[in-house]
Amino acid sequence: MKISKSLKLHRSNPPSNLLLVRRPSSISNLPPMENNLKRQRTTRVAGRSSKRGRETYAVSIITQITEIEEEETDLVVAISRHVDVLNSSFSDAGDVKGAAAALSSLAKTDENVEMMVENGAIPALVRNLESPWSLAISGNVAKSCDHKLEKDCAVSLGLIAANQPAYQQLIVDAGVIAPTVKLLKRRGVCIGCMEANAVLRRAADIITNIAHDNPRIKTNIRVEGGIPPLVELLDFPDVKVQRAAAGALRTVSFRNDENKNQVHIAQRGAITPLIKMLESSDEQVTEMAAFALGRLAQDTHNQAGIGQRGGIISLLNLLDVKTGSVQHNAAFALYGLADNEENVADFIKTGGIQKLQDDNFTVQPTRDCVVRTLKRLENKIHGPVLNQLLYLMKTTEKNIQMRIALALAHLCDPKDGKLIFIDNSGMEFLLEPLYISSMKQQKYSARALFELATKATSFAPEDSAPSSPTQRAFLGEEFVNNPTLSDVTFLIDGKQFFAHKICLVASSDIFRAMFDGLYKERNAQNVEIPNISWEVFELMMRFIYTGKINITKYLAQDLLVAADQYLLEGLKRLCEYTIAQDICVENIPFMYDLADTFNASALRRACTLFVLEHYTKLSSELWFPMFIKKIIPEIRSYITDILRRPVQASS
Repeated sequence: MKISKSLKLHRSNPPSNLLLVRRPSSISNLPPMENNLKRQRTTRVAGRSSKRGRETYAVSIITQITEIEEEETDLVVAISRHVDVLNSSFSDAGDVKGAAAALSSLAKTDENVEMMVENGAIPALVRNLESPWSLAISGNVAKSCDHKLEKDCAVSLGLIAANQPAYQQLIVDAGVIAPTVKLLKRRGVCIGCMEANAVLRRAADIITNIAHDNPRIKTNIRVEGGIPPLVELLDFPDVKVQRAAAGALRTVSFRNDENKNQVHIAQRGAITPLIKMLESSDEQVTEMAAFALGRLAQDTHNQAGIGQRGGIISLLNLLDVKTGSVQHNAAFALYGLADNEENVADFIKTGGIQKLQDDNFTVQPTRDCVVRTLKRLENKIHGPVLNQLLYLMKTTEKNIQMRIALALAHLCDPKDGKLIFIDNSGMEFLLEPLYISSMKQQKYSARALFELATKATSFAPEDSAPSSPTQRAFLGEEFVNNPTLSDVTFLIDGKQFFAHKICLVASSDIFRAMFDGLYKERNAQNVEIPNISWEVFELMMRFIYTGKINITKYLAQDLLVAADQYLLEGLKRLCEYTIAQDICVENIPFMYDLADTFNASALRRACTLFVLEHYTKLSSELWFPMFIKKIIPEIRSYITDILRRPVQASS
């Protein structure tokens, strides 16, 4: 017989008071000879005491072992008697029910399960799993409403299967699948009876526990017809039965493609109740239903059916649930549905793209799944799918037209931008929410416009600061403020700056008019330049002579004014780019007015992109509602302009 863990622990750590004898404290105060004598006497006493302690401890251990052996013997005898009662054809019905109930109670303790298995409980329990369902001649009505026996047998078998993986196969070998499937088909027996419902639930639990991580048993369940009755139980009135059936379907279809296909065969009955279960107030039910739909959605035959029956909107709503497992199961199901072109329009019409982009997810794997879902949808926006969406954007109601435009801004290929947003007026559906919609809709619109703009082009130094369009050659750094061959001198802040007319005329139409026209500066040797500082003028001349300079934020705005005054477009664009690096929430109105005053188109467009990108932060400012309405024409002009460009130039 085995000794319990607690007993083994007790034997390996005997009580210290049985082995140790405390030395009297008075010994240390005696003379040396007396100390030795005392120690010898104390040692003999301690030895006898220690020996008696060990003998007492041994007797105690033997007694405990004997008691445990007797208890285990009694338990084995009891289990054997219960099994014999279940196996006997002559046992009284009350005795059979009592034996099943006793085994059901014992199976709830893990330590008892092994003894039950060793003493033949599994075949006995399987034998009684269906015998009480004695049917009348019609075959559909039970003779008795007493279902306690089969419930207790099912409970025991489920607990045994969950105890060890090795027991799963023993239970299957005993023939449990066939009677369990019969129990699952009894959904019409004793309708409303709590015990009958419990039998259905426990039968589904048997399927779940014997199939867990066992591909062979999953296949056996499918072969013996276990999946269709589970599907039918998904719309059973009792939510606990629904939950158990969904859990069993989840287990048998997980990592088993053949069973997924079997679920596909039964999908006409499965999909509708599963989608209905997504609306349940019981979170476990919604989680299991989402899981089951997620497995179904990985099969191409099921994807369109789930979408057509309203599964997409129900799954999207589950993304708002804060429970991570519910969110993830819903996201995984949506990922499968996104693989079917027939579902793309439903994703978009229901506002699914905005829901997926809201990023209200509790765990990173869900975010990763959503990113893959959006990528799948993006890959579908072409050909017939795009044509269908363009048709809907013209013919359906306004709110759906807006959702389509918002989604296409994120998902469309850049080469289709002009077709969608200019030729089919999609731009107006993006801009309209900025005028009249709720703040949430405004944010969706701003995000879509920003995505559309950045997808077509980007604000970069090479775009913002080209060389002057009229100048093709430069004198070089060595001629800056050099009197050698100088033919004109400028006076700035009382200081002389030596220059060369040929370089100035080649760089700017203003200098050309100054020195080739009828102005007084034409023949003047010294030209006074007012309203400009020496630092700014020197930087401007250095750009004219070399075509490149480093602009500090400190001087960028003053240099922009000078560049605009002397029509130095290349310098102006450089200044705009430098100034744009300093745009922030606090100064965006000033920056936009600065761009407007000096017709700084690059700076104005940088401001536009900043507003769209940081719309959420800006929306809390009191001045923002008036400001956004002011710049909407610029938003329209900017994005329309870049959409009209050839795609090659944009990229």
